[in-house]
Amino acid sequence: MKYNGLLLTFPKEIKYFLATFIVVLSFGYFTGLLFVNQTETTNPSGIEENYLGNEEDIEANVMKFKKGEREMLTIIHTHILSMSFIFFLLGGVMLLTKLPTTFKMFLIIEPFFSILLTFGGIYFMWAGVIWMKYVVMISGVFMTLIFTTSVLIALYQLLIKKNNNS
Repeated sequence: MKYNGLLLTFPKEIKYFLATFIVVLSFGYFTGLLFVNQTETTNPSGIEENYLGNEEDIEANVMKFKKGEREMLTIIHTHILSMSFIFFLLGGVMLLTKLPTTFKMFLIIEPFFSILLTFGGIYFMWAGVIWMKYVVMISGVFMTLIFTTSVLIALYQLLIKKNNNS
């Protein structure tokens, strides 16, 4: 079955439906990034402080305490499930785009590894493997870059690019 570029052949109603979904999904995703910025977890020390606390820093502007195991499991569980669903849906749309197969498969599969590295890394950092904060930061950035790239490609092919039947 040929599906590379199938997105370009969809009727405009389906294209608008998918484009609207992707725009709303992006608002949700980027709102989550605003929350990450608010919690000051955009750098390795902020990531560590957010989960391990800063009780020893008497001059901290905001006092943070080490998260409990139940809270950590809830954070990791909900984020892995929701992020997997986000990338599953976006990946389904990306399968239908017209792209070189290797690049397309990278955009579709890699986010699942980033999800595991980001949220698994948070758990391992919380459990005492402090250097995982760097893995968390790098994989989180990578996940966001891939999300943004996929969204831009999908929206371009849904709303701008014409089907040239090549």
